Amino acid sequence: MIGNGKASYSVPPVQRAIKLLHYIGDGHNCANTSKAAKDVGINRTTLLRLLHTLLDERMIERTEDGGGFRLGTGLVTLAAGAVFSRDIVQVSQPVLRQLAADLGLSAHLGVLEDRSIVYLVRETPNLHLVSNVRVGSRLPAHATTIGRIILAHMEPASVENLIGGADLPASTDKTATSLEQLQAQLAEDRAIGAAWSVGNFEEGIGSCAVVIRDNASDFAGAINVTGPDHHFAADQGRRDEIFSAISAAGKAISTQLGHMSATHQATGRSL
Repeated sequence: MIGNGKASYSVPPVQRAIKLLHYIGDGHNCANTSKAAKDVGINRTTLLRLLHTLLDERMIERTEDGGGFRLGTGLVTLAAGAVFSRDIVQVSQPVLRQLAADLGLSAHLGVLEDRSIVYLVRETPNLHLVSNVRVGSRLPAHATTIGRIILAHMEPASVENLIGGADLPASTDKTATSLEQLQAQLAEDRAIGAAWSVGNFEEGIGSCAVVIRDNASDFAGAINVTGPDHHFAADQGRRDEIFSAISAAGKAISTQLGHMSATHQATGRSL
């Protein structure tokens, strides 16, 4: 059985090769082979054999000065294949299914397309009150939490180029209807690390969204949870619980997409 975590199935030469790759990846070029062997915990002869093997397989390559090594194109190609085989929908669906079950709220994945959000995943809890959003639905980015948190991670000038001059219809009296109002709202969302709504898009419905990042640290989309607005109220709602759960879900998806430091630095409590 593969992946059961039993040490008896481990192969020491492979472990040593992987440890050496991590060592080189951390910025050590192994120019001083005696020091490198000591740091990695192997003898110098084994180190030299591993270096030559990894070099032959293009897992590492020589530095420009020829005195050391760095990670090679073969390893980069291998890693890229792993990342790009993980489609965002495929990765997100089980995470959002668990998020919906844990919180008892509907969970969604959406991406930005022009000035709209297109919903790609919808997971609902086994409750009577669930989201009316369907996969393929298009909703205005400026009025939705998924749209706002994606826009919040764009440069203000890019938001102006995208939104400036466009009609921003109000879904409720809390919806930003001008570029100035929207930019102020986005600045707040960006500072908090999440976009919150208590009836901003639909009366009686609340929502919270966080951004998803990919292996290039670009935003790949965003996820949100929605439900009765009292769950999202700042004074008597479940904001801490919701923010903790959706942040963990966002980090899990981002990590699987290749983002190595997916963090959402915020308390999530502010309005």
